[in-house]
Amino acid sequence: MNMDLTFPGDARDARAHSDRNLSEFERWASIAAGTSLAIYGFTRLKRNGWLFATLGGALLRRGVTAHCDVYEALGVNTYGVANDTRAALSGPRGTHVLESVTINRPVAELYRFWRNLENLPRFMRHLQSVTRVTDTISHWKANGPAGTTVEWDAEIHNEVPNKVIGWRSLENSDVVSAGSVNFDEAADGRGTRVTVHLQYSPPGGRVGASIAKLFGRDAETEIREDLRRFKQLVEAGEVATTAGQPRG
Repeated sequence: MNMDLTFPGDARDARAHSDRNLSEFERWASIAAGTSLAIYGFTRLKRNGWLFATLGGALLRRGVTAHCDVYEALGVNTYGVANDTRAALSGPRGTHVLESVTINRPVAELYRFWRNLENLPRFMRHLQSVTRVTDTISHWKANGPAGTTVEWDAEIHNEVPNKVIGWRSLENSDVVSAGSVNFDEAADGRGTRVTVHLQYSPPGGRVGASIAKLFGRDAETEIREDLRRFKQLVEAGEVATTAGQPRG
C-alpha cells in the first residue's frame, strides 16, 4: 500500500521553488534597487515620480518572488547557475558593452599600466579596490546597488603581452562578468587604440540594467567615462575634475 506523505505546505514550497528563476544575488539586488527607486519616486510624485515608484515596485516584486517574467519569456534561469560564468552569460543572459578610446601614449606603456590591476580604481569610479592574490587572480570590491558593496574574484585567462588582457569572474562571486581589453597601434602614429569588451550579468538582471539607464549609470556610460578618465590620467598625469569650481 502506497501512502502519500506530502503535506499542503510541501506542495506550496515545491511550486514556489519551481517558479524561481533568479539567483540569490539578483534577488537581493532587485529588492535593494526596487526599494531605492520606489522611495525616490514617492519623493518626486509631482515630477513623474509615479513612473519611478512603479518601476521600483516591479523590482521589489521581482526580488521578493525570486521570479522574473522577462526571464521566463526568454527561457532564462539564473537560479543555480549564477556562479558559473559561462552559463550565466550564455545566450541572451549577458549584457554586452563595447567601448574604445585613442590615447596618445605607446602601447607598451598603457599595457603595463592596465596589467597592474591595482591601478584600475584610479580611473574606474565604481571600483573601491583591486587586490592582487596571485599573478593571474585578483580580488575586487565595487559599489553595488543602494549603497551596498559587492565583491568577487577574477582571473586573467587570456593574455598576450602588449596586445590583450582577458578576464572572467570565478565561482561564488557577487558579480558575474567576463571581458577583455585590447591595445592596438592607432593609425598615423596617433598613439594607441584601447578597446574594452565587457559581458556581464547586471544586478537586477536586464530590468535593473534598463532602470540604471534612467539615471545615467548603465555600463556603457560607466565604461565610456572610465576610458575618458584613463586617457586624462596617462596623458596629463591627473584626471580633470570640476570639484570646487564655480558653475557657469
